[in-house]
Amino acid sequence: MLELDRQLELGAFLKNRRARILPAHVGLPENGRRRTSGLRRAEVAMLAGVSIDWYTYLEQGRDIQVSNQVLESIARVLQLDDSERKHLFLLAHRQLPPETERPPLQVSDTLQRFLDQLGHAPACAIDAKLNIVAWNRAFSVVYGDYDHFNTRERNLLWQTFMSPAFLALKGSQWKDHALRLVAQLRAHYARFIEDNWYADFILDLQQHSIEFQQLWELHEVLDAPEGRKLIHHPVVKELAFEHISFQSIDVPDVQILVNIALPEYDTAQKLALLLNQK
Repeated sequence: MLELDRQLELGAFLKNRRARILPAHVGLPENGRRRTSGLRRAEVAMLAGVSIDWYTYLEQGRDIQVSNQVLESIARVLQLDDSERKHLFLLAHRQLPPETERPPLQVSDTLQRFLDQLGHAPACAIDAKLNIVAWNRAFSVVYGDYDHFNTRERNLLWQTFMSPAFLALKGSQWKDHALRLVAQLRAHYARFIEDNWYADFILDLQQHSIEFQQLWELHEVLDAPEGRKLIHHPVVKELAFEHISFQSIDVPDVQILVNIALPEYDTAQKLALLLNQK
């Protein structure tokens, strides 16, 4: 998108959202009949703490400087939801401010049903703290009974560095797996650096694991990649998977991870055997 197109799109977006907000929604009187629906530019400017001229220029798509603080004020006045707020910052060429601590994620019935419908494909949902927040039965028979794990044990980082059983599952691939996870945590930490959970968790894991401390000091950064993995299961021995991950639009900051059985080691047949045993 050309820069002028971006500025005009920003102006059109603001005008559209301004028209949706009635004066009563922001505690203002109607003050007689209005020619158009929604707030006036002057009212948005007043509530956002900017001049009417400046806000008019912004809606007209003029090339003006805008700060994160002002964008946040406008988003508040126009009562934008999370998706609309992100869209506003994107159009204004601004990076979203670091997010602070948020309430615990609520896993929807729809997400759980999606995982369950994957059947013999071990799958889980992972939040931005690398907590496993939902999983299907196939995932449990391969990686452990998550119904009986506490919150800390359901964290992928904690499990990787603090669980001897998980170390045995990963075998010779453990170090590569650990490095990828630490690099993912580093990327999430940059986004949510104002969330105290990250600093507390990182310090706790550094105090418990010299391996984590060494990998954390590498400052590697990585998104979740596709790839292959070999699992050394205590009952059926080797299982071979390729895995793919994707983001959920409906559940922000949640990554869906799906393991797909490969022909090697009769993985699909072994999975069926494990699922029939429980």
